[in-house]
Amino acid sequence: MEKEITAIRAQKRNPARVNIYLDGEYAFALARISAAWLTVGLKIDEKAIERLRSQDEVEQAYQKALHYLSFRPRSEQEVFNSLTAKGFSETLAQTTVMRLKDERLLGDERFSHTWIENRSTFRPRSQRMLRYELLQKGVNEDTIQQALADADIDEEELAYKAGLSKASKVNTSDWLTFRSKVGSFLARRGFPYAVIEPVLKRLWQESDAQSELQKENE
Repeated sequence: MEKEITAIRAQKRNPARVNIYLDGEYAFALARISAAWLTVGLKIDEKAIERLRSQDEVEQAYQKALHYLSFRPRSEQEVFNSLTAKGFSETLAQTTVMRLKDERLLGDERFSHTWIENRSTFRPRSQRMLRYELLQKGVNEDTIQQALADADIDEEELAYKAGLSKASKVNTSDWLTFRSKVGSFLARRGFPYAVIEPVLKRLWQESDAQSELQKENE
C-alpha cells in the first residue's frame, strides 16, 4: 500500500536531518542526503520506506564515524567499537570501516605511524610500550612491527628525552635518590635497564654540572 509524502521538515535541533510525514502524520526521519530525491506529493510503498531507512542507517553510521575521527586519529578497531557501542550492527560497523579505508580517511598503517611519531615527540616511551599501546588499540602485530621499523627509533635518545622533564623536577643532590626517582619513571615508560642506566648517568652529570654553574654565578 502506497502512502503520500505530505511534508518534509528540517529538524530544529539537527538541520542535517529531516522529518518525513506520510498521509499527514510523522513517519520517520532521514539525513538530508538520503532524502534529497524526495518531494511532497510523491507516493512510496513499504519497500521504498524500508530501503530509505536502511540507507539512512548507513549514512548515520558514516557520519557518526566521521565525527568520532574529527577529534584525533583512531585505529580501525576503535571506530568499529565506537559504532557498535552506539547500537549499530557489527556488519554495518565493519562496512563503515571499510568505506572509510577506501576513502583514505582511516587505516591502521597511517594510524600507527602517527601514534609513534606523536608519542616520540610529546610523551617519549620505549618500543615495547608503544607496541603494547597499539595492540590495545586493536592494531595487528605485523602493522605495528612495520611502523616501528619505519620509525627507526633510538631508544636511548627517547629515554633521555623522557627523563629530562622528570630530572628537572627532582630537586636532590643525592645520586641514589635521583637514580631511584628518575629510573622508576623511565621504567614505567617501558625502557629496559640497559637503556635506563647510561641515560641516568648522563642526566645526573648534566644536573650536577648545572648545579655547579649556578653556584659559580651566585
